[in-house]
Amino acid sequence: MSHDYTSRIVWTGNRGEGTAHYRSYDRTWDIAVPGKPAVHCSNDPVLGGDPAKMNPEDLLLSALSACHMLWYLHYASDAGIVVTGYADTPVGVGEVERSGAGRFVSVTLRPVATLRGDADVQIARAIHHRIHEVCFIARSVNFPVSCEPQFILET
Repeated sequence: MSHDYTSRIVWTGNRGEGTAHYRSYDRTWDIAVPGKPAVHCSNDPVLGGDPAKMNPEDLLLSALSACHMLWYLHYASDAGIVVTGYADTPVGVGEVERSGAGRFVSVTLRPVATLRGDADVQIARAIHHRIHEVCFIARSVNFPVSCEPQFILET
């Protein structure tokens, strides 16, 4: 079964003279998906982008983390593991070649799941390592995605 996903990217960086020269325009745009609030974006601050706006690297890293979290919550529920909190601080490692071309070389997810005190932590940990078999985003990237989970047990 196939699914179609759509988005609309609208460049917002024309300062009046378009791309007349390299410094005449901003690298800003909006992500506009029908029926959803716009996301205002810019390129990486290292490249002169606006650090207050999301950039493509932020979005990819966040998508990986969110996909992993949603599968984790699903599998935890199926396994009888009650998750009451979940936060992740993923780290993506990128490299830039001399030509200026860049890419991610790895991502490490670092989720902290808060579990009800009677949860089996071994099962909770094992769930994390099953997710890359099914996560749409992790299965779509060409770099390794690892996971270093931590757990907090409620008392």
